[in-house]
Amino acid sequence: MSQNAAHEQGPSAYITHHLTNLQGGEGFWTFNIDTLFFSAVLGLIVFGTFWLAARKANAGVPGGLQNFVEMVVEMVDNQVKDSFHGKSVLIAPLALTIFVWVFVMNAMDMLPVDLLPSVAAAMGVPYLKAVPTTDLNLTFGMSLSVFFLIYFFSIKIKGIKGFAHEVMFAPFGKYLIPVNIMFRIIEDIAKPISLALRLFGNMYAGEMVFILIALLPWYMQWLLGAPWAIFHILIITLQAFVFMMLTIVYLSMAHESH
Repeated sequence: MSQNAAHEQGPSAYITHHLTNLQGGEGFWTFNIDTLFFSAVLGLIVFGTFWLAARKANAGVPGGLQNFVEMVVEMVDNQVKDSFHGKSVLIAPLALTIFVWVFVMNAMDMLPVDLLPSVAAAMGVPYLKAVPTTDLNLTFGMSLSVFFLIYFFSIKIKGIKGFAHEVMFAPFGKYLIPVNIMFRIIEDIAKPISLALRLFGNMYAGEMVFILIALLPWYMQWLLGAPWAIFHILIITLQAFVFMMLTIVYLSMAHESH
């Protein structure tokens, strides 16, 4: 269905069209091709830019790109120093990767909602979602990666015996081992779910508002769209920052041997 056809069939068809991923494969092996494409391309662009800035960095008078990259790196590094209480060379690069990558994926929401889908429709692509973080599969994939890192560092720092002791005997001691294990399972399951749903929910809701504004007459679109776009810049940045900070905090907890 083209963009114009979806718009002509009414608001429901227009909204459904914008919220449908371009998919490939069948059954369990169904892939959201647009999510994979945009997340990969954005990652290559932003980290390629950081790599170029690092290669051209000098101790003399820095350029604008070097200043910007150093500002972002310093901000993330300060957050890691304040919130992470273990010793690991991985945490700061991981936090930087999460913040920058999530931010640029969120920032795709600032493009006009019809721009990229219209270009894709002209090329024969029926559906296209340009904001990867509005796809629950991506946000859950990222949160599960953090979840596995939590277990990896917990076992690495505390050992199998120390980790098992923590799971079985905290917080209520040896007489309530089943309760302790149940509480730990709930706590650990809640971490990736909260990470994934918080990012997805905020970005999905923001995208939905932009789609609803696009259904209004053109003179109303600018009146409502501009304030929402300005406010949405805060949401885009805040959600990237929250995902990064929670990751740092969870991994810091995994490093606490006591």
